[in-house]
Amino acid sequence: MTIPQQAYSYDIRQSLSANRFRGFWRLVTGFRWFYLGAVIALGISALMNTSSFLLVRHFIDHILPSPDVRSLAPIVALGFVVLALLQGTFSFLSGRLAARTAEGLALRLRNSMYDHIQRLSFTYHDKMQTGELISRSTSDVDAIRRFFADQAIGVGRILILFTVNFVALLLLYPPLALFSIIAVPIVGVISLFFFKRVSDSYERLQEQEATLSTTLQENLSAVRVVRAFNRQDFERDKFEADNAEQYRRGRKFLIMHALFWPITDVICFAQTIAGYFLAAMLVMDGTLSLGAYLAYVSLLTMIINPIRNLGRLIVDMSTGVVSYTRVMEVIRQEQEALDTGSQPTTRDLRGDVAFENVSFEYDSHNPVLKDISFHIRAGQSVALLGSTGSGKSSLVGLLPRFYEYTGGRITIDGVELKEFSRGYLRRQIGIVEQEPFLFSRSIRENITYGVGREVSDAEVVEAAKAAAIHDVILSFPQGYQTLVGERGVTLSGGQKQRVALARTLLKNPRILILDDATSSVDSETEDSIRQALLRLMKGRTSFIIAHRIQTVMNADLILVLDKGQIVQRGRHDELLAQEGIYRQVYDLQMRIDEEVEKEIARVGIPV
Repeated sequence: MTIPQQAYSYDIRQSLSANRFRGFWRLVTGFRWFYLGAVIALGISALMNTSSFLLVRHFIDHILPSPDVRSLAPIVALGFVVLALLQGTFSFLSGRLAARTAEGLALRLRNSMYDHIQRLSFTYHDKMQTGELISRSTSDVDAIRRFFADQAIGVGRILILFTVNFVALLLLYPPLALFSIIAVPIVGVISLFFFKRVSDSYERLQEQEATLSTTLQENLSAVRVVRAFNRQDFERDKFEADNAEQYRRGRKFLIMHALFWPITDVICFAQTIAGYFLAAMLVMDGTLSLGAYLAYVSLLTMIINPIRNLGRLIVDMSTGVVSYTRVMEVIRQEQEALDTGSQPTTRDLRGDVAFENVSFEYDSHNPVLKDISFHIRAGQSVALLGSTGSGKSSLVGLLPRFYEYTGGRITIDGVELKEFSRGYLRRQIGIVEQEPFLFSRSIRENITYGVGREVSDAEVVEAAKAAAIHDVILSFPQGYQTLVGERGVTLSGGQKQRVALARTLLKNPRILILDDATSSVDSETEDSIRQALLRLMKGRTSFIIAHRIQTVMNADLILVLDKGQIVQRGRHDELLAQEGIYRQVYDLQMRIDEEVEKEIARVGIPV
């Protein structure tokens, strides 16, 4: 079966609604005809099934006593065969249409969730656990799929079966029909009672499943750290504790189901026995014929079992309702607008950057930057030095609008930063992070990632050479087609950093952000990268975050940050002449380097 176009042509945010069942109805937009067809086919199938019971009554009460029974019996048999074929055909058609609806909705939901998550703000991702998002994109979407594949269509099937068979019972004997549905309101009330409790229990179960997924995801991502620190037993105990909580919540959820079934079974069984007894008494006093009794026995089962299953489905529907709520909590989050801005996006930035009394805070209780002011001309470099948590990464994170500053003003080429669209800024700004991320693809694909155009091999090689990684790549058997392991695990820290640097250089940005980009490489590699960067930074406005004085000493402007404020500024020589953090860091690093050189000379290690 081809993938329906409806799986792609609907904005999932239109399904948002305070009423969850109204939201379900909106969610099925584009598939309603399939769903309606499934219900109609189900109704025809139920009608054929009920007709077979009425045919039994007609055969026993009218055909068997008839002198023409031998000639009429084959016709009746053919009628049973035709009804069975029609019932099976429409039942299959109903299932096929329901499956098309459910799987199409699941396909659309997964696509929409993935796309929506890509476009959420950094602030949202900072607060939301990865395992939670994975759980909502997989487990909860699958619960919604089951809702439409089984539960929603099941409710339709039950209501149709009940209506058709109840009408048939009324045709047989109205007082008996009314007596036979005494259990219906009782089962309905019990089902609604359990619905709320199962919903709450399932929601807590899903929350714990997300916690368990986060624990597993973190452990797998940090498997080398776990092994390096020999923390396998600690991680096992942590997982076992989360898993035990999952067990407790799962057990409580299943106990709710286990309580529901016996209660409704007893009620439905009592209704069935009472119906059989009353119908038998009516046959004995001649009020009801034998054929009508046999038809009644079958029709009563076709009423009681659906009502019993309706209670189960009402309880099971709570899982779909909870999952819908969890998915829509993510969909409800505002997307980060990438293409809104008044400035044209066809020209390149020059890179003249000015911060004017800029402040930034993640929330009102955690100010990160306070009264930051500086100006660098296009093509100049500014270095940021400071202790961990001083606000260096937050400062450069404002330029591509990962976060919005809460006070002051930032301009690029004299234009307020917020007048540029985020998409345009991120095309103009290149970033090499402290912890580079590589995808599980070839080295070439990692280097060309995000360029947005066809890239020649010569351009890839040029970027790799500039990042001092070309010779290393050629040493691999498959060269640039070498597959990189998950998160770049098959490459060393320095090799990953240089591949990430080549990726940024190929982008040819006007503004370059190096977030401690040489922290993961050895001294020799650091020196080669530094020399390459000095050439490549010409003509680009560069922001350099580093902890080593040697990395920042050639910058046009050095800013020393402490607790979110600029405490020193100037060039290298100017800062050395001042008392302060910069001079202290310089003296400390020089002393360490001297001690290392003395130790090397003492043990006679060749340099």
